[in-house]
Amino acid sequence: MVKKHHRRRNRFQHKQRRQPPGTMPGTLQPNPHAPLSEMVLIAYGPDAYIENRQPTIEDIRISLAKYPVTWVNIDGLGDVQLLKQLAELFHLHPLAVEDVVNLHQRAKVENYGDTHFIVSHMVELREVIESEQLSLFLGDNFVLSFQEAPGPDCLEPVRERLRKDLGLSRKRGSDYLLYSLLDAVIDHYFPVLEAYGERLDDLEQTILTRPDLGTMTRIHEIKRELLFLRRLIWPHRDALSVLVRDPIPQIDEETRVYLRDCQDHVMRIIDLVETCREIGSDLMDLQLSSMGNRTNEIMRVLTVIATIFMPLTFIVGVYGMNFDPDSSPWNMPELRWYYGYPLTWLVMILTSVWMLLYFKRRGWLGKRSFIGDVPKPPEGRGEETTVH
Repeated sequence: MVKKHHRRRNRFQHKQRRQPPGTMPGTLQPNPHAPLSEMVLIAYGPDAYIENRQPTIEDIRISLAKYPVTWVNIDGLGDVQLLKQLAELFHLHPLAVEDVVNLHQRAKVENYGDTHFIVSHMVELREVIESEQLSLFLGDNFVLSFQEAPGPDCLEPVRERLRKDLGLSRKRGSDYLLYSLLDAVIDHYFPVLEAYGERLDDLEQTILTRPDLGTMTRIHEIKRELLFLRRLIWPHRDALSVLVRDPIPQIDEETRVYLRDCQDHVMRIIDLVETCREIGSDLMDLQLSSMGNRTNEIMRVLTVIATIFMPLTFIVGVYGMNFDPDSSPWNMPELRWYYGYPLTWLVMILTSVWMLLYFKRRGWLGKRSFIGDVPKPPEGRGEETTVH
């Protein structure tokens, strides 16, 4: 299976190619590094189905006249001649075809007479979120889709339902096919958000156990990825609102019900993205608090150690002075004691033990309650509450 290398890109490294200033509208100038186009034709009806992976323009013309629904999918935007032939066959507007090859479009819906142009964005999570523009044209009996490069995508479940004649896939028109494609694209956002939710949970456990500066960097990267995901999904809300509310002859009222469900999924995704971003912000605050608490714990221990050694240092300093006891009876008579040295050690040990006990009684020693510690419920109160 051909891997889709062109769509595996870091969004901060990949620069979208735009038309040079002053270019005549409708000019097709695809990226010179874009892969050559691979075309797949799927035509079907309630009692018929064909799939042609190397169709010609004439094959597409015949299927348009023979089958109720024709779906032509083009992977790769490097064949300008093929794009022009398809634009002529399906009567596509030059500005819409120009937006197909210029991969900086936001999700939108535009009306060009009998044909509607829809832009969406497919996402996939590897190390970072990677997106691919999906351009769709809706006609009376056809759907034309353009992807950036060949390879596996999130539209395969739609193809499988058409091959196996599952549900309403072959019994409805091109509008239902458009809904199926958009639904597959939008539903693919949910696994991506679940993966980021798991990453945030792992980071929370790391913060509560081993907070470090690297954790803050990972949280910032996740928040940046979620911001990029929000920018991708947010315009889908307005695009689906156009498909649901506007009087589009190609879309039946029954299909609008399915599109409203798809719009509801978009709103759920937006809410999940915002929730994950808020969790990321809370984790950053928790990380700063954890680092501050850990610093305070270290300083507290060092302060206790320094405080214990202060009287010991004083005793050692006093008896380290070189006064001759023979010159005066006041000059350290303890130096002539038989047990002077052991007695000095005993005084220092007793002083240290007394200070340790005093600090422990004041709560300055021992394990302190941490941010992640959950207090135990009082005796007589269970964790479960029964509602009568």
